[in-house]
Amino acid sequence: MAELSAIVGRLAGRLGTVGGEPVPLDGGITNRNFRVSFGGRECVLRLPGRDTELLGIDRAAERIATERAAALGIAPPLVAADEDCLLTEFLPGAPIEGERLRRDPSTAAAALRAFHDSGLELPVSFWVPDLLADYARIVAQRGGELPAAYRSAQDLVARIAAVLPLSDPVPCHDDLLPGNILAADAEPDRAVLVDWEYAGMGHRMFDLANLAINNEFETDSQSHLLEAYFGEPPPPGRHAALRLMMLVSDAREAAWGVVQGVISELDFDFLDYADEHFARMRRGADDPRLKEWFDGATA
Repeated sequence: MAELSAIVGRLAGRLGTVGGEPVPLDGGITNRNFRVSFGGRECVLRLPGRDTELLGIDRAAERIATERAAALGIAPPLVAADEDCLLTEFLPGAPIEGERLRRDPSTAAAALRAFHDSGLELPVSFWVPDLLADYARIVAQRGGELPAAYRSAQDLVARIAAVLPLSDPVPCHDDLLPGNILAADAEPDRAVLVDWEYAGMGHRMFDLANLAINNEFETDSQSHLLEAYFGEPPPPGRHAALRLMMLVSDAREAAWGVVQGVISELDFDFLDYADEHFARMRRGADDPRLKEWFDGATA
């Protein structure tokens, strides 16, 4: 609380009088988030969790990505940022309900396409094979042990990276969980993306796959997503690439849970979270169409 008070006081000197006490916001499992008013402007204040740089987060890249996304109209405006916090405007609204997103992913697809094609150069890369290696090293340094599923995930991701290499990196969001895709009350038909802390130069198909797997897209929804993003019915190779990258997304999510289990102070069962994603990845890898996806995948 002393840290929060000091940061709020410092921001108030720049932004105006604080209106009431900061209100904690639920939903995050990496940082601490609060709703707070400065000079009558409602904002969301993020305080980074401990050792979050070990997760592959680059706070400079987050600020740059947030600012560009806001300029594109797909993120809340950035109000202030420094090494201790990030402050964005509070937009009244709610996460886009899963059924609605699966039925019509066009607004989310349009938001991702706009960011991917924005020409933004971020100062950090987001590539899952590298992340898995980094996470494994950190777990070992902290005295933890990798589950057997971790090595299997690394092997699978390496095979997929061989057919879908990071040959044309674009700025990506990389964390498209349901709570990060919102509809603002003022413009309910527009997707607003929040939580840009994993933003980096990555594979556009990873962003699409991350959106699809985390929001439970079935085959039809996946096709709608690809068609909305690329502007044409997806050829089989493109659909195969999406399915493979969905496995990569789960591998990364599971590995994130493993490393969080040794570095985070938050009261959350990260190892159970990791097990859930390892299991879902394994179910996808056991799909009888896996060889077909490998044979047909195109970037």
